[in-house]
Amino acid sequence: MPDEGENMDLGRPIILYMHAGSGNHGCEAIVNSTLKLIAAKRNEAGVSDQLPVLVVTNSVDEDRKYSLGALEKAGLCHLVEDRHIDRKLLPHIFYYVYRKVSGDRESFLRYKYKDAFREYDKLMASYRNKHPEQIEALSKQPLAVSIGGDNYCYPEMVDDLILAHNVFRKKGFETVLWGCSIEPESLSDKNLVKDLQEYKKIYARESISYKALLDAGIPKDKLVLRKDPAFELITEKVTLPKAFVPGNTVGINLSPMVQNKEKVPGVTIESYRNFIRYILDNTDQNIALIPHVVWGSNDDRRPLEELFLEFKDTKRVAMIGDAPATELKGYIAMCSFFVGARTHSTIAAYSSNVPTLVIGYSVKSRGIATDLFGTYDNYVLPVQEIEDSDSIINAYKWIMEKVKK
Repeated sequence: MPDEGENMDLGRPIILYMHAGSGNHGCEAIVNSTLKLIAAKRNEAGVSDQLPVLVVTNSVDEDRKYSLGALEKAGLCHLVEDRHIDRKLLPHIFYYVYRKVSGDRESFLRYKYKDAFREYDKLMASYRNKHPEQIEALSKQPLAVSIGGDNYCYPEMVDDLILAHNVFRKKGFETVLWGCSIEPESLSDKNLVKDLQEYKKIYARESISYKALLDAGIPKDKLVLRKDPAFELITEKVTLPKAFVPGNTVGINLSPMVQNKEKVPGVTIESYRNFIRYILDNTDQNIALIPHVVWGSNDDRRPLEELFLEFKDTKRVAMIGDAPATELKGYIAMCSFFVGARTHSTIAAYSSNVPTLVIGYSVKSRGIATDLFGTYDNYVLPVQEIEDSDSIINAYKWIMEKVKK
């Protein structure tokens, strides 16, 4: 896969938006790696890495709890939270009525980013006063980067993504869609394709999405095929629990989201359960259960703790607690094999050269595996296709045979 293509001008003010918050450690990994990439590219170009970079987030508290807080203290970004119209009754009523009467569908999004634009103006004024020598950089058209990930894969998000994109363009920003996956079938939506045409550049993180965008009529000169920035996330050293034997422990991640997409009720966790039994009964490897999203409505710890309680008496199963993305990668990098449902947990494994089975549900897992191995067959087990409880065991055996060769 072509690795770079970062030929965009980073020597200007930047806003990163559509960041859902670091309680999803995949989102954290994307932003963390992107901020460090911006700083590195600026240094290579002889540009100050302190030029304003604003990260607009769904939760400042989450970001400061994990790794982005340290990056903010280092001056690599400033964090500002979206306005949450759903949490404030009077604005919600006002904008709902206004939108109904006026037909102004962007009004909700202008409200959402009101604090972001205010903070951006303050940052610009402050930086201009402190660094008058940077007047050329500050006078350039600013850049707004939609932290893509799989946002466009969710039909319920597409309208707001289009409206948010319009808001930033009307504010005078050049726009880039960064590190995205898009389901090919969704590109039959003409409004979506029209929106994508308005980006200056689109960085697709895997080749299935890249080809689909080309086939949908997005000009080739707008498209760059580039690996997910989280492949470059640093790996923190971690203190391992007693049951975690480095290099001889199978890492496991399971998510409620994947469970919700299964065709046979209960088959996913039963497949995980059988796989754990198989490892414990037939190998000398231990098990580490590793969460990667800890949002209250979508918390990996719920199914993983269910598995932990079932097998904890073996003394060979460790439950890893919540931690920043860099530390979670530290645990994953010490595994002998990894089974992951969250995309960025598997990216942590891939980038640490750990043999990996993905329990996938969308184009992103298929595309990433295809670019790494030439095919996603056997490397990705679509959750919709899990019909019997030995599916993970069989996929594990196939991958391990491949690794031995």
